[in-house]
Amino acid sequence: MTSAIRLLTLEPFERHPGRVIAAIGGIFAVMYVTALTLFPRSHGRIVDGDAIQYYAYLRSLVMDGDLDFANDYRMLYRPTDEDADEYAWLREVTPTGRAQNMMSIGPALLWAPAFLVIYAGLSVLRALGLSIPLDGVAAPFQLSVGVAGIVYATLGSFLCYRVCRVLYSQAPAFWGALAAWLATPAVYYSLVSPAYSHAVSLFAAALFCYVWLTTRGDRRIWRHLLLGALAGLTALVRWQEVIVLALPMGELVAAVAKRRQSSGSAVLRLGLMAGSFTVIFAPQLIAWRHIYGDFLVMPQGGEFMRWTDPALGSVLFSLRHGLFTWTPVLLLSVCGLLWLIRRDPLLGWSALVVILLAVYINASVSDWWAGEAFGARRFVGYTVFFALGLTALFARNLWVDRLILRRWTATGLIVYNLLFLVQYQLFMRGFRDLVPYPTTARQVFLDRLSVPWTLLRAWLNL
Repeated sequence: MTSAIRLLTLEPFERHPGRVIAAIGGIFAVMYVTALTLFPRSHGRIVDGDAIQYYAYLRSLVMDGDLDFANDYRMLYRPTDEDADEYAWLREVTPTGRAQNMMSIGPALLWAPAFLVIYAGLSVLRALGLSIPLDGVAAPFQLSVGVAGIVYATLGSFLCYRVCRVLYSQAPAFWGALAAWLATPAVYYSLVSPAYSHAVSLFAAALFCYVWLTTRGDRRIWRHLLLGALAGLTALVRWQEVIVLALPMGELVAAVAKRRQSSGSAVLRLGLMAGSFTVIFAPQLIAWRHIYGDFLVMPQGGEFMRWTDPALGSVLFSLRHGLFTWTPVLLLSVCGLLWLIRRDPLLGWSALVVILLAVYINASVSDWWAGEAFGARRFVGYTVFFALGLTALFARNLWVDRLILRRWTATGLIVYNLLFLVQYQLFMRGFRDLVPYPTTARQVFLDRLSVPWTLLRAWLNL
C-alpha cells in the first residue's frame, strides 16, 4: 500500500529523471514503429509532407551520391497520389535544371548513421536470402529516420533537463523539462511526425545551450570554436535557429561592458565563432550551390519572408496554431523567465531575446501558421528555453511546501496537451465524424476534455 501511495504522489518519477525520459523515448519508438507497421497510411509512405524533402537529401546522397532529387521524389510519390500536384518540388525545376528542395540538409546528416545501419543490416539479410529492396525507400529505411528523430528528441529533452539542473534542484528541473517536452507541440514531433526537422532541432539547440552554459566563463579559444561549430549544426538543421548565437554574443557584450574583457578580444572570439560556424554550415552552402546555382538563397522564394509586416498577434494568439492558444503552458513558461532573469540575469535575458527573435522571425513568414501543424511547430527548437522558464516557475516558494501539487500540476498540463494530440490525430486520421478540426475557442480549449468519452461512446456504439 505504501508503494502505491508513493506512486500516486509521483515522487518516484522525479528521483530518476534520466530513466524516466529514456523510458518515454523508448515507448515513443515502439508506438511509432507499431502504428506505422500495423496501420500504414493509404498512400503507402512513412515519411510524408515536408519530411519528404529532408529525406530526399539523405537518400540521394547515400544511394545516388548526388543532389538530384527527381528520381527520389518519383520513388516516394506514386502517379496516382492525389496530393502530388500540390507540391512545387515535384513539378518545378531550379535555374540549374534540378528538382527543388526547400528544406535544410542538417536532419539528413544527423539521420545518416541510423540509415546506414539499416542499409548494412538489410544487406546481410539479403545475403541470407531475404528479399528486401535496397532502394532507400523500403519501409525499414523510412522508419529509421523516424526512430532516429525520436532518439534525438529524447536526448534533447534530457539535455533540457541538464540545462535546468545547472541552476535548479532536481525536482523542478525534471518537471520543467518534462512539461516543456510533453505539454507542447514538441511531443507531436517526437512521436507522430519525428521525421520532420523539429525533433532534431530540439536536440541541436539544447546541446548548444548546455555546452554554452556549462563552459561559461572559460575564456580559452577552443570554447568559442566549439560554440561556433554547434551553432553551425543548429542552423544546419533549421536555418532560423542561428539566433541561439544570442547567448555567447550577449555574454561577450556583457564582458566588454563590465570591462572583464577587451573589445579586441571579444571581436577575436566572434571571428572564431564565425569561422567554425561557416565550416559546419558549409554543406548547406554547397547544396544550395548545386541545386540553385548560388551559395546563399531563399529556396521558398523572395515573398516567403515579410520582414516589415510580421503577424505578431496572430502567431501568438490566433486560434490557427497560435503559440499561446494551442499551447497555453508556454505562456506560463514565458512568465517564468522573469524569475529566471532574477536568478541568472545573463541567461534569463538571453533566453528572452532568443524567444522574442523567434517570435518576430516566425511572425514574418508568409504562412506564419506553419501550414498543417500541431500548434506552433516552428518553435519546437526553442524547447530548452521554455523548459528553463517552467523550471524557474516550479522552483518558486509557492511550490516548496506543495510538492504533490507541483507534480500533479505538471502532469495535468501534460495530460491536457496529450488529449489535444489525440483529438487532432483523430481528425487527421479520418475520424472526422467524431471530432471536427479545432478552429473555434471551444474546439481548441475544451473539446479535448470530452475526447475519452467520445471514443468510449463510439466503441460501445452508443
